Amino acid sequence: MAIKIEMLRCFRAVVEHGSLARASDALGRTPSAVSMMLQQFEEHVGAPLFESARKSRLTPLGDMIHIEAYRELEHFEQTVAVIEGLSRAELGYVRLAVTPSVATTILPPIISQLMKDHPKVRINMHDMNSDAVRTELERGRADIGLATIAACPNLDRRKLFSDRFGVVCPKGHPLTQNRKKLTWSDLAGYEFISHGLCKLINDSDFAPILAESRLSGPNTASLLGLVSAGVGITALPRLAVTAAHRDIVFLPLSDSKACRDLFLITQPRQMLNPAARAFVTAIGSAKFPEDIGQTPAR
Repeated sequence: MAIKIEMLRCFRAVVEHGSLARASDALGRTPSAVSMMLQQFEEHVGAPLFESARKSRLTPLGDMIHIEAYRELEHFEQTVAVIEGLSRAELGYVRLAVTPSVATTILPPIISQLMKDHPKVRINMHDMNSDAVRTELERGRADIGLATIAACPNLDRRKLFSDRFGVVCPKGHPLTQNRKKLTWSDLAGYEFISHGLCKLINDSDFAPILAESRLSGPNTASLLGLVSAGVGITALPRLAVTAAHRDIVFLPLSDSKACRDLFLITQPRQMLNPAARAFVTAIGSAKFPEDIGQTPAR
């Protein structure tokens, strides 16, 4: 028996509501029907998905399958929403996958204007690292991506601007005293927090700094939290530090031109629904500086 979308719906409902009874109420089905569908799903999987008959706790396998079921249902429901929107002559649904700094600095005014111009458009934005953006686009779970990634087969890519790296440290840090002539060598002796974007920095003077790093951060939010707490300093693109980070400063480097290139990546134009095309047009019409991060942040 093939896995049916209703199996995934029943499974997700039981997980989210914690019991067959509450799940059946949410689905508008009888508890016996939900139980039978769940049993068929477990038989197909070949292993139990819950640790007990009460369905209140997932097995390790059930936990992993729930993640995939949730993603697949979200994708399916988004697809249905687009189809139904287009059938009513509405613009449809836009799925965005973007890096956190883009989500907080570049997109808000663009999204705001698009929602005013196209009030029936539904927008679903997820922020994630660049590798995850690529995955979402390649698997067809996003229409538009804004990230730093290499060219992808079957996807359209256009460079928007370059975002210069600089040193990120707490206000009052000793490095701020030399902010106009700061070099990589000035970072020697300070605790440096590394991260995935460091691979974009090819400066030879940066290599020993990176080699001495004892701590690595998984994402921008974690990195900024660690810097704010005084755990260490790091190097990030200018857009990663916004006005909201009042206790952190961005310091340009006088001996480095290292940067990340931000790209607009989309599904092929013929595959985009009208809403996504309108969004691409809005981004294309926006004005971006050629090189961000050349001047000190105030």
